[in-house]
Amino acid sequence: MEKFSDLINNLPDQIDYNKTKGIHSLIQFSISGEGGGEWGVTIDDGTVSIEAGQLLKPELIIKASADDALKLVRGELNPVGAFMSGKIKIVGDIAQAMRLFNLLK
Repeated sequence: MEKFSDLINNLPDQIDYNKTKGIHSLIQFSISGEGGGEWGVTIDDGTVSIEAGQLLKPELIIKASADDALKLVRGELNPVGAFMSGKIKIVGDIAQAMRLFNLLK
């Protein structure tokens, strides 16, 4: 997968569902650049769904370039370092954002 859009649309296949038990979260990804766009991710106690577009009331918004977002999800970019350097912007609970990256296989 070379584009973030491909990766996010296949995100349910990348998740360790055992780690999503008890988590209820609405996350908005706002990704700029080629392969970017808007996606809403809903995690609801063991299920994960992705929809293109904007969620009405996201609890967490993650903003990044498509390149940085792709590296972040692939584990090639440290989430804390990316946040501290301004490569990603997080609106909402930062601790929740960090937990999300632990859900990937």
